[in-house]
Amino acid sequence: MKAFRLLAVFLLAYSVSFAQQVTVAAAADLSFALPEIAAKYKANSGNDVKLVFGASGNLATQIRNGAPFDVFFSADEQYPQQLADEGLADKASLYRYAIGRLVLWVSNDSTLDLSKLGMQALLDPSVKKIAMANPDHAPYGRAAQAALKHFGLYDKVSGKLVFGENISQAAQFVQSGNAQAGLIALSHALSPAMKSKGRYWTVPLDSYPTLNQAAIIISHSKQTDAARAFLSFLRTSDATILLKDYGFTLPAENR
Repeated sequence: MKAFRLLAVFLLAYSVSFAQQVTVAAAADLSFALPEIAAKYKANSGNDVKLVFGASGNLATQIRNGAPFDVFFSADEQYPQQLADEGLADKASLYRYAIGRLVLWVSNDSTLDLSKLGMQALLDPSVKKIAMANPDHAPYGRAAQAALKHFGLYDKVSGKLVFGENISQAAQFVQSGNAQAGLIALSHALSPAMKSKGRYWTVPLDSYPTLNQAAIIISHSKQTDAARAFLSFLRTSDATILLKDYGFTLPAENR
């Protein structure tokens, strides 16, 4: 029995020594889906995943400045493509994992009929502030800006706009009541924090550039095997089901 216990301890120590942690820089629209995916990955592999969320543009800048990330999940595939072109990421590992969706969200306290008004609801006098992500470095901010211009509303509501550093902060603004409406990610609208507290209208896809989202392995990663393993897990049904649960569409080539 003593020998068996010693063997068990040895095997545990052996397995822990080979466990690897992958550090992931991820777009803020993944702040609910990716932790669940990472938990499933750890349950399957024993490897930890450290998640750092932010605006895709800001994360790309951090990578250029040497931030110790292994994988970059961007809400706009142009950022990882640029890093690959600059030699800062492994172009062969580039993987388009999802397509994001933009929605107009209001709290349950709002009297606005989004199903009837759509984007025109933003002209209602009750809407004093409209939350959206900063278009300078957040893909959802650029999508929101494009949608407002598509519907001829940007100039009419520009004085009402309040910008979050990323889409999570924009969602917090409208969830907290600091804004009466928000142009946010569908993944946030479907999150446990917001799902029961408001309602949304899905902004038509033809009103903003497609939010093709892609991941890539960073060239200076010291955990490339773990990074590749995590990207491989992203292709499994365990991961794709979670992405779809949070409103992401799978690209045609991934289905």
